[in-house]
Amino acid sequence: MFAEERHRLITEMIAGNGKVTVAELSARFDITRETVRRDLAQLESEGTLRRVHGGAVSTLAASTREESHSERSTIHAEAKARIAQAAHRLLPGDGVSVMLDAGTSTEILAGLIAQNSANTPSLVITHALPIAARIAANPQISLELIGGRVRGLTSAATGAGTVEQFSRLSADIAFLGTNALHSTFGLSTPDPLEATVKTAMAASAQRVVVLADSSKFERLTLVQFAKIDAIDTLVTDAAPTGELAAALEAADVEVVLA
Repeated sequence: MFAEERHRLITEMIAGNGKVTVAELSARFDITRETVRRDLAQLESEGTLRRVHGGAVSTLAASTREESHSERSTIHAEAKARIAQAAHRLLPGDGVSVMLDAGTSTEILAGLIAQNSANTPSLVITHALPIAARIAANPQISLELIGGRVRGLTSAATGAGTVEQFSRLSADIAFLGTNALHSTFGLSTPDPLEATVKTAMAASAQRVVVLADSSKFERLTLVQFAKIDAIDTLVTDAAPTGELAAALEAADVEVVLA
């Protein structure tokens, strides 16, 4: 096979899976690992991919890259809707206190909470303006809006004051979003301020439920906000496999498929 054909196939693999490893490319094309590394180096120089330890990832996988709220609302929308519906069924019953993290899946969940009479919480606590707006539409639910400096990209409050307010609470259940879920690094997000808020929320609830579609599996972003063993339940659209499945099982994390 000519190098040009290999490069085309490698580009297709990156586009489909988001990443490739040196080992799998060496086996697939029956070439040495040194040849694979030269291929990846050339493709990186052309802006096609970004090399990482053991392989390469899509150029869209930069650890600080983050879509805006409006962009995220259109990505994997169908899966997020199913995930939110499955998460809604996990509400423990009427009269509980619920924390809702910023995020598009949690925003859909907020809409379901506001619209449904079953398992209606007595109190919803959030630092996210879009979520607060949805909950405020139902006067039967008390709303606690946690303040701070609002980050434009996510429309959510951040900062030391936000973290302090969450740290003084102990909610019955928290629903968190994440930008990435990795078998060893855990849950992460690109922004340090967002990460500190998520950490505080995870520590301030008796049960922690994470909403994450499968595109976030085995991805890494810049700042870890929780280890896998800090969560109780993962609600997702596809069963985790490989090392991530093993890590979730070892941490006794319940996986709910939407």
